[in-house]
Amino acid sequence: MTDRRTTPDPALVDGMTPARITSPHADLLASPGGPRDRQLLLGDPVTVLGSRDGHSYIRSDKDGYVGFVAAHQLGAPSAPTHMLTAPAGHAYSAASIKSPETASLSFGARLTASSETDAFIDTPIGFVPKAQLTPLPHRANPTDTARLFLGTPYLWGGNTRAGIDCSGLIQIALLTAGRRCPGDSDLQQAAFTPIDIKNRQSGDLVFWKGHVAMFLDREPLIHANAHHMAVAIEPLDQAVARIARNEFGAVTGYARP
Repeated sequence: MTDRRTTPDPALVDGMTPARITSPHADLLASPGGPRDRQLLLGDPVTVLGSRDGHSYIRSDKDGYVGFVAAHQLGAPSAPTHMLTAPAGHAYSAASIKSPETASLSFGARLTASSETDAFIDTPIGFVPKAQLTPLPHRANPTDTARLFLGTPYLWGGNTRAGIDCSGLIQIALLTAGRRCPGDSDLQQAAFTPIDIKNRQSGDLVFWKGHVAMFLDREPLIHANAHHMAVAIEPLDQAVARIARNEFGAVTGYARP
């Protein structure tokens, strides 16, 4: 059986055109105007496969996820020069923090500088402070990245500092460490190497049916969850007992990305 999340529908494919996300983020939809599956970030490369009802049918280059995004949120590909490494930030209409903001950005946004001053880069979406950026290429520690999202509101299918879900947190933590990572927890569990819980270490993952969390060292977990409605740190035993009792049942496995 094919998986619609990662297998394009041949009836919707009429080409393969490189593009990129040009808005601060874009909802990746199961159908035009339909429910959100995931979100893509500014600068994410995609391949346009077709179009329907003002939406582009695309495949996300970073994880192979397919779906629809609003066509106006796409533009021509470009080579990013910087990544936003603050949890969140703004673009401004001029090279001054007193100028009106033009966009709110999330950690992981990739920007292309056309010029720069001592304090800002000039991009198609506005002027972004260098203090919030790191030149590319950049690699981050997965647990450090996950900690940046502490307190972020829980949002089903979310991938940004404004709202994120369990698999979105794991994905951005791993992608910005230079590791491949699928978009959903079941795909993540299937992609990574199973381990014995006795051998766990920082950055390893624990899975339930429909949920995933990351170990910080060997004991506390960090996860985006609907119980706290936020990204939170929680002791392993407490999370396992609560989730078994109220949510997803028993742990289905442990894995190392």
